[in-house]
Amino acid sequence: MEDFATYILEEENLAQKMLITYYLSKKTGIFFDKSIVLKAEIAKMFIEYMEINVDKNLVLTAMLLCNCKKIENAQKIGKLETFAEEGAKYLSTLGFNKRFCKICEEVNRYSESSPREKESDILEVVDQFTGLILNRVEREAFTTKEALVVLRERNLKYTNNRYIDLFSEFITELEDITIKETIDVPIIKKLVHLHNKEANVKIFIATLTNRYLEKINEALAQNMKKKAKNVLSEEEELSSIKTDKEKMKELAAATKKSTRALFSDDTAKKVLNHKSKYKVEE
Repeated sequence: MEDFATYILEEENLAQKMLITYYLSKKTGIFFDKSIVLKAEIAKMFIEYMEINVDKNLVLTAMLLCNCKKIENAQKIGKLETFAEEGAKYLSTLGFNKRFCKICEEVNRYSESSPREKESDILEVVDQFTGLILNRVEREAFTTKEALVVLRERNLKYTNNRYIDLFSEFITELEDITIKETIDVPIIKKLVHLHNKEANVKIFIATLTNRYLEKINEALAQNMKKKAKNVLSEEEELSSIKTDKEKMKELAAATKKSTRALFSDDTAKKVLNHKSKYKVEE
């Protein structure tokens, strides 16, 4: 009989993974809310759009489960520093291997696990950013621009997250990528709106999957094509500049050669360096 880890890792469709995790949460009481769905979708877009060389299936599964032992108001109850480590231990009982559990444990840095897995840095930056753009009991949501500043200058200021620059670039570009509604709406804004609007996790997953996923993927794909085209144009322009420089070098070399043919080496050197002792009379 296969274990839960094998079952969910073999399912590569993200929407189905979300539903599997949802039903697990109903059965076991692990933490799984709308914010986790949003985090997983942002992680997926980040990996695909920025073409990050990681096992996407593994990272998205970890994104869905790394907060499994988190509880509401974790800071007030004193669980903020321990839930990731407790979650990793729990996931090991479901059949996940040591590395997967380590990746999940490193969603934050309280356990001081080292060296960190590169996949953990994706979990960390997405987890932190998504938390900032959602409303909390103690504060209102930050705008995406504000969230990036807080992320860099406060939350991850003293860490060495290898994806912070790439993620900032991704979110900045994502703000300008829209999907068509009554008016064009930025993808990130629409996702947050859906999170806030839908009544529960299951409805959020269904709405996202059935109504918006295709639009989002299409908008991202079109922008990726546009980026690729711009990069190609820049490379062609640089190639053209390089070719012109090479022509100038060839011309200079030919001029130097013809000058040397007309004069002695010593005289040619003086002429080329403008050091001739002869003056032209006016």
